[in-house]
Amino acid sequence: MENNRNFFITIALSVLILTLWQVFYMNPRVEAQREAAKVEQQRVEEQKKAADAANPGAGTPAPGTIPNAPGGDAVTAASRDQALAASKRVRIDTPSLEGSINLTGARLDDLKLKHYTETVDKNSPEIELLNPQALPTGYFAEIGFVGNDKTGTVPGAETVWSVDGNPTLSPSTPVTLTYTNDKGLTFKRTFSVDSDYMFTVSDTVQNSGSSAVSLFNYGRVTRYDKPAVASTYVLHEGLIGFTGTEGLQEHKYASVEKDKQYQPGKSTDGWLGITDKYWAVTLVPTEKQPFQPRYAYFEDGRHRYQSDFLTDAINVDAGQSATVETEIFAGAKEVAKINAYAEDRHIKRFDLLIDWGWFHFITKPMFWLIDTLYKFLGNFGLAILATTVIVKAIFFPLANKSYASMANMKKVQPKMLEIREKYADDKMKQQQAMMELYKTEKINPLAGCWPVALQIPVFFSLYKVLYITIEMRHAPFFGWIHDLAAPDPTSIFNLFGLLPFAAPAFLPHMGAWAVVMGITMFLQMRMNPAPPDPTQAAIFTWMPVIFTFMMGSFPAGLVIYWAWNNTLSILQQGVIMKRQGAKIELWDNLVAMFRKKPSPAE
Repeated sequence: MENNRNFFITIALSVLILTLWQVFYMNPRVEAQREAAKVEQQRVEEQKKAADAANPGAGTPAPGTIPNAPGGDAVTAASRDQALAASKRVRIDTPSLEGSINLTGARLDDLKLKHYTETVDKNSPEIELLNPQALPTGYFAEIGFVGNDKTGTVPGAETVWSVDGNPTLSPSTPVTLTYTNDKGLTFKRTFSVDSDYMFTVSDTVQNSGSSAVSLFNYGRVTRYDKPAVASTYVLHEGLIGFTGTEGLQEHKYASVEKDKQYQPGKSTDGWLGITDKYWAVTLVPTEKQPFQPRYAYFEDGRHRYQSDFLTDAINVDAGQSATVETEIFAGAKEVAKINAYAEDRHIKRFDLLIDWGWFHFITKPMFWLIDTLYKFLGNFGLAILATTVIVKAIFFPLANKSYASMANMKKVQPKMLEIREKYADDKMKQQQAMMELYKTEKINPLAGCWPVALQIPVFFSLYKVLYITIEMRHAPFFGWIHDLAAPDPTSIFNLFGLLPFAAPAFLPHMGAWAVVMGITMFLQMRMNPAPPDPTQAAIFTWMPVIFTFMMGSFPAGLVIYWAWNNTLSILQQGVIMKRQGAKIELWDNLVAMFRKKPSPAE
């Protein structure tokens, strides 16, 4: 029991340290980052007047290098509609996407996600994933070529492509663009798209000249802004890819701003791009043509982030043609679709686009279980509750043994107190006598730690699933919980909405479900005898309060899980203790809290 209490004390102190660190270090730091992002956004918006957004800003590239994405000193469009109207476009309309292809550069720079809105309100605007370069939020994917004197001008950022008629790109209707230069090279680009989020860009180069030419194919995902709130250690946001022998590459915005460029070894397969919490844009070279990946940050003119690749030289003999193909994923990181793309299109480790973390061997099965139960129950909240029951059933034998051991320790508590009093001045003999008692009574003093220890990896994996998977985004429960991945919107400081004012922002957030969780945790701990040591007793008393405040800012789904898990633990522990003949201390402990304490004189 002593070791068990020490274990809980260690947890309490750890939580207290983490809470203080969060309040006094991380919260001010996040707030400072938000303010810095706002200042940067204002600076960019103030630059909307001057230069032409199509100014390449980097001159003619050296042979075999990717031309820089346009930098310029300013943005030029006052609105998204104005930016879209500045160039001719081909409309995109699929079951999942809507937007357009910019015929200048043949860029994907206008894309909205039909099934996702900015807030839980279904009437709120759709998520705008890609935006024209002329906006502060410029974000696009571009495929082009790098040539030389023999090739003449090849397609790049400023190339104006031709298209016949007024076509619309859809899963059933590909769109073909053409461009012919003064050296007899004709470029034919075909865009196709599936019903979800994958585009295929097929480029055919026809050499009608009299001599062979050599040119390079490039692809890039360029972004001029970044998320206003920096990602946490739980999740990667920024530049990402999986190529070559180095495998997974993850470069946060801050790290690439510092180091400017990362260039792993060449590859013949893989993918690279930019990822957010729920969305991503990635390039997948598919022709097994060797290519050089790169992750970079540019400061000339407008600051921008870029993941790009450059193939080895592509040789096209006179009178011949060559074809290269690139797939572009641009959409929501839905688990089933990401896995299907990885398997069906043989995209190496494309599943890593979702940040499952180091403990993916726990997190992935946890998501699979919740998602499977959701398909039967129709509600992710109910799926979480059912998952809790299943997890407790799996660990029931071990938990049963632990609670039985704790019940046996309650039975021998008088003997333990006797040993402490007998050897109060000799800790060594006290420990030896305790160990002998454990051996005689066949008690494992650490057994009581297992119910808590087993909950830690399950808790973390559920937190990860709620935080990273888009399936949990805007997933409702019942009552006032409309988003299981967001904190409980109620607050105890205005009596959960009964009082006609919002809770002050400087107070910690603590919703109704956090209070329920705290009460269940308090009751679970009161089922055990009160520690004789006043310090331990105080820690046990205040631990539920600390957890209640700490959990208030966590996703509601996680708080609901913990409250439900505590309730099941109370029932399970009560049944086991009753079977073992051990007294359930809950009622006595509750009464003792309100009983007048005797004075020292008494």
